[in-house]
Amino acid sequence: MTVLVTGGSSGIGRAIAEHWARSGHDVIVNYHSNDQAAHEVREAIEAAGQRAILVKADVGIQEGVDTLVAATRAETDSLSLYVHCAALAVTGGALDIDPARLGQAIAVNATSLIPLTQGLLPVLRPGSNVIYVSSRGAQSVVRSYVALGPSKSLGEALIRYLAVELAPLGVRANTVSAGPLDTPAFRTMFKDRAERRLDAAAAANPSGRGLEFADVVAAVELLTSPSAAMVQGQTLMVDGGLSL
Repeated sequence: MTVLVTGGSSGIGRAIAEHWARSGHDVIVNYHSNDQAAHEVREAIEAAGQRAILVKADVGIQEGVDTLVAATRAETDSLSLYVHCAALAVTGGALDIDPARLGQAIAVNATSLIPLTQGLLPVLRPGSNVIYVSSRGAQSVVRSYVALGPSKSLGEALIRYLAVELAPLGVRANTVSAGPLDTPAFRTMFKDRAERRLDAAAAANPSGRGLEFADVVAAVELLTSPSAAMVQGQTLMVDGGLSL
């Protein structure tokens, strides 16, 4: 069986890619620029005894979408899971962000879901899943997070629309929204404040600890399990209750 993870060379995407490899799946890892990180993920997947297919492509543009779709369809005729974890982190508030960069972030983080799902449709089978990875900023305002938060909110909405159209085909689409995690995107957004924010989030978490990658992976596993067959178009928040 084969899974596809966009943004699979780091952070949550990498954790998901490596977990599904350990679970016996070949993994198509899409990434944008960090060749070293992508090769490290490939080594981890191959160490688990599975095939790793690296596809370097910018999903924020149609050419990149076409490249990824073509590579995926060349590798498999049955894609069990497509995880959209690609994210372009651009700092700035609504009144000062570069509109062009905002548009790029929206394309990578959200609207690419549509052409990618359209292109992958021939290899999505009954029982396949589409999972969108979101964050708390989709539902509440986070300072300097306007490129990520609202675009994630759009992605969540697109998943709901996709879910209704995919359901008759036996394909599920849902969202996993993660609390603060030590990812490259998080550090890009918050820079020298990242460590303090993570420590503060862990201290304030009613569950008594900070979020771990394994928590998010478990949520994806839950939503894609056969027992969740009737869960469609939902957003599952994974943060230990911090957002409450």
